[in-house]
Amino acid sequence: MTRNLIRELFKPYLHNQYLDKESDAAILTNLSGNIAISTDAFVVNPVIFPGGDIGKLSICGTINDLAVSGAKPHSITASFILEEGFSMTELEMIVSSMSSEIKNLGIALVAADTKVVPSGLCDKIYITTTGIGTVIPDLEQVSGGKGIQPGDRIILSGTIGDHGAAIFCARFPGQILTTIMSDCACVYPLIEMISSFGTGIRFMRDPTRGGLATVLCEVTEKQAWGITIMESMIPVRNEVAGLCDLTGLDPLYLANEGKFILIAAESISNEILTSLRSHPLGENACEFGVVTRENPGRVILETPIGGRRLLTMLSGDPLPRIC
Repeated sequence: MTRNLIRELFKPYLHNQYLDKESDAAILTNLSGNIAISTDAFVVNPVIFPGGDIGKLSICGTINDLAVSGAKPHSITASFILEEGFSMTELEMIVSSMSSEIKNLGIALVAADTKVVPSGLCDKIYITTTGIGTVIPDLEQVSGGKGIQPGDRIILSGTIGDHGAAIFCARFPGQILTTIMSDCACVYPLIEMISSFGTGIRFMRDPTRGGLATVLCEVTEKQAWGITIMESMIPVRNEVAGLCDLTGLDPLYLANEGKFILIAAESISNEILTSLRSHPLGENACEFGVVTRENPGRVILETPIGGRRLLTMLSGDPLPRIC
């Protein structure tokens, strides 16, 4: 059964020079420089949602982790755990989505595995992926943020909260009278555009679980500097803001799957914004904060009415299984 599934469904969408050999391992011979590797697992519920599905999410999520680490994606592997009785129509849709993202990026899925478990031992489908890439020269520093200094600017590539809000709505079909699309997308094209700014880019991260606020708190923790951000400058779609007003969710803590945060030297921040805004994925890019000498180790949000709020990391998980 598994053999037929692989040959009749997976291979037509994912075949390439590596998979066609049907060997136990892929031999990668054309990699040079420092290698970046990232592994992730995807258990999102529902598996198909407005703006994407678990297949598209598995590719974008893994490639984004490489990209914000300053790496050019080269290849990816995938492991599928399928529940017995899972819809073949939905499975084909998911594999097709993966194939489209892979082709758009010009990379290859070089190794894969499939297992089917009895009904009830898995919720439809789980996917585990590993991404492999090569680090772009002068971007080695962006994953740790060691070069961040007071005066640096905080930049966001677009609106926040879209993915988390889309998943929330998809879990209550017919009950919430709005359709919010997930922002699920690969951000590498944007990062490739700005990679020439090199060491002027101090830090990059994609604000997935825990959202924008948690990422900023993580990078600021135990540092000799702090971060101040302006709430009025953070782009939030009206539909997402409305949902948050209705449910009590906070867009600052909602997951994103097609955005990234970067911290850059003040001297190049405007040029970076211009570059990002020239691409459809970055049309809503903005500068929304600054690294300061005040409030070391803390993230301060300035509200539109002049108030100040201390941001902390997400506590608990108000919306599980968003990726």
